[in-house]
Amino acid sequence: MKFNKWISVLATTVLATSLTITPVAKAENTKTIADESIYDLLVDRYFNGTDKNDLNVNAQDPSQFAGGDFNGILQKLSLIKDMGFTIVSLGPVFATEKYDGTLTTSYSEFEPHFGTAEEFTNLVTTLKQKNMRVMIDFPLTNVSENHEWTQDPEKVDWIVGTSNGLVRWDLKNQEVQQALINAIVEFVSTYHVGGVRLTNLDIADAQFLNDMISAIKEVDESIYIISDEESDANFDATYFNDTNEIFRSIYINVDQDSSEQLKYIEPFVNGETKPTQIMFDNINTDRFIMDVEAYPPTRLKMAIASMLLLPGLPVMQYGTEIAMNGAVGPESHQLYNFRTDEELVDFIENIQMLKNSSDTLRGGEFKLLKNENGLLAFMRSSEDEKWIVVINNTSKTKRIDIPKDLVGEGKEIQAMLDSEVVRVNNENVYPLALDREVVEIYQVVDERGINIPYLIALGFVYLIFISFIVALMRRSKRNRKNETTENTN
Repeated sequence: MKFNKWISVLATTVLATSLTITPVAKAENTKTIADESIYDLLVDRYFNGTDKNDLNVNAQDPSQFAGGDFNGILQKLSLIKDMGFTIVSLGPVFATEKYDGTLTTSYSEFEPHFGTAEEFTNLVTTLKQKNMRVMIDFPLTNVSENHEWTQDPEKVDWIVGTSNGLVRWDLKNQEVQQALINAIVEFVSTYHVGGVRLTNLDIADAQFLNDMISAIKEVDESIYIISDEESDANFDATYFNDTNEIFRSIYINVDQDSSEQLKYIEPFVNGETKPTQIMFDNINTDRFIMDVEAYPPTRLKMAIASMLLLPGLPVMQYGTEIAMNGAVGPESHQLYNFRTDEELVDFIENIQMLKNSSDTLRGGEFKLLKNENGLLAFMRSSEDEKWIVVINNTSKTKRIDIPKDLVGEGKEIQAMLDSEVVRVNNENVYPLALDREVVEIYQVVDERGINIPYLIALGFVYLIFISFIVALMRRSKRNRKNETTENTN
């Protein structure tokens, strides 16, 4: 074993003896969509797993199919899994004339470029085995003028308009409504997906949407159903058009007005609404990086941390973790580059590891401590745990004093990302100080005093280090002796 690997293993041992993490597991049957996080991708743009379905692909033309498929997602699934995401949103998977699924031609057939029904089923099954879900998009209207329904003379009156190659269904027509419900029910009954996102709502009223939601839930109550448009229907998570702009405006630079950051989050934590979808861009917008006014990786860290740690349903667009850029459309739907820097990936992994291991950090009682011009601090607490999250998206080092009565008697505060320990001072407060543009997640733990296991482990590290140096010296001495002998001979 190489010396640096020894040090890595031993450092991990020391860290394990010095940190106290007390995750509280949530029973699987009580898990809600607010416990999840969505990784939102386009099948064609992720990874080409097999060339068997590469039908006239052209990876050099961003407007054409590039070759990504279900097999490719399966082959690269470990990256998404390691980042801690629990739902993989595939976008539209139905037969389509365009790579992003916006020219759907069928509600029953898979796009051949993406793969077969068997390959899709394998992807769904594999994700379930890893405690993850597949979510697919189901467009209610604005499908291709070559959609299979347009070929049926008996369905002519289902169409209320055609424009730019798109067909609008009459979503007030009860036959259309029932046909759409039947189509999605048939799909979820056959393929057992874990989520459905209804898109292109157009003039669909809440009653029709609720009928569709109820029909899907009758197949499997656990299926999550959301939309990417505002609606009064009974979706599992809410969506607001201005969420993107709110978060973008806060994190494009330091010291920005953050007064609206909790606009749709506080109603959820107060029990007034369903969890809101938290995002700073999506598949249908410019990339966040387009607006950034300062160092992009740091800007992304700040935005990602708020998205993942605030109460709600985080939705992250594929490629955000590698700082993908581009204007809305093909430019923002670049092929994924698996050879880029891993700094953001590691950052996401660290946050999600803590979040996914703790019911309290995900869903505990929320208490806002500070929200002012980029400095955000809040506590998540339960009978078993207390966590404090601080996001210093400002241009200066900031200090937040946490009162002792908020923390509890005989406690100290452990920083989980940089291992600092904060203890109560003479003013009966815990002073949390963060450098500019830094995120920290703190756990309240029992006061430990002298950490005997840590000292033992540290002594063990020194012992191994000294033994290693002695071994090196002995090896060097033997080598010199052998060289002398050879020269003499």
